[in-house]
Amino acid sequence: MYKACSRCGKTHAYNYQCTHNKPKKNYRGGEERKLRSTNAWIKKSLEIREHADNLCQVCRDKGRYIYNNLEVHHIIKLKNRPDLLLENTNLIALCVPCHKQADKNELKKEYLEKLALEREEKVNTPPIKSYKT
Repeated sequence: MYKACSRCGKTHAYNYQCTHNKPKKNYRGGEERKLRSTNAWIKKSLEIREHADNLCQVCRDKGRYIYNNLEVHHIIKLKNRPDLLLENTNLIALCVPCHKQADKNELKKEYLEKLALEREEKVNTPPIKSYKT
């Protein structure tokens, strides 16, 4: 027994599954998604935002202070280097528009690495004590 296919217009056997213009499956994140759901990642994400003073680091460098909808971006993609999941120098706090630019490689990787290193140097520098004379 045959039937007309609603996808391609041809006639196929009744049991045949036509693959013409078959919708693609949605990407679900795979291993990266699992890594981002760990408790260690959630703590690290909060720590990076706190070290960045809860501001987008790119916007702050340009003199704007954006603190809404902050996300933590992996400078070197997590799918390429999952071992850098919790590496401070590979993480940077970004607002949503800057994060989209970083994902499209519109922000240079070297620039983001420089901002991450500056943040880490600021955090690791001991405060200057003032002495009363």
